[in-house]
Amino acid sequence: MDLQLNGKVAVITGASRGIGAAIASELSSQGARLVLAARSADLLEKLASSLSTECLVYPVDLREEQAPAGLIRAAQDRFGQLDMLVNNAGATKRGDFLTLSDDDWMDGFALKFFGAMRCCRSAWPLLVASQGSIVNIVGIGGRTGSAEFSIGGSVNAALLNLTKSLADRGVKEGVRVNAINPGSIATERLQTRIKSFAGEHHLNQDEAAREMAKSMGIARFGTPAEIASAVAFLVSPLNSYIHGAILDIDGGQTRTL
Repeated sequence: MDLQLNGKVAVITGASRGIGAAIASELSSQGARLVLAARSADLLEKLASSLSTECLVYPVDLREEQAPAGLIRAAQDRFGQLDMLVNNAGATKRGDFLTLSDDDWMDGFALKFFGAMRCCRSAWPLLVASQGSIVNIVGIGGRTGSAEFSIGGSVNAALLNLTKSLADRGVKEGVRVNAINPGSIATERLQTRIKSFAGEHHLNQDEAAREMAKSMGIARFGTPAEIASAVAFLVSPLNSYIHGAILDIDGGQTRTL
């Protein structure tokens, strides 16, 4: 299906691997030109070389206060427009609440929340001009608290609220803002957790993956491509009535309303 993204410009943060790389591949396949942001220049260059549309590689640490504005400015300088912003960057530390330090909490908010907020703020005038779209990649931990995920859950909840706040503004100014809550997606980070689980329970990795999924009440883990397809769906002009939505893509793990 033609999602009418040909020639449009997207900024994707956290683009070097996993979900971010899958989003880049999907949007490129739809004809979008891309600005790829992450800390790893080598991985970004490798990704860009595999894509079929024009890409600007922009290595950056979005935890730095002025970095998001620089990223958006680079997108405007290169392409003269911005139609889509996908905030995907950010990982937070798991662990016992009583042992997590202030620095752990500050770092958790610095990239995933403040990085995304600053990208949205800098990109907003360009998105108003293009009547564009924002998609925040958040996580189901923002809806369901977990003892070992106190930082991540708090950050995610804040980003979900920001999504709703910006969507409210976007109604008047023509910028669509939505969020996706991925569940357990088979990225490198999840593979590390599977390996640890396998070692603790004396299982091979396939058995460990099945047991972990079963313990979460789901049939299997998701794939980055499944998140990427949803992003393309949300940013497409064909779906312009979807606004302020929070989409759980988690295999049914979230059972609350």
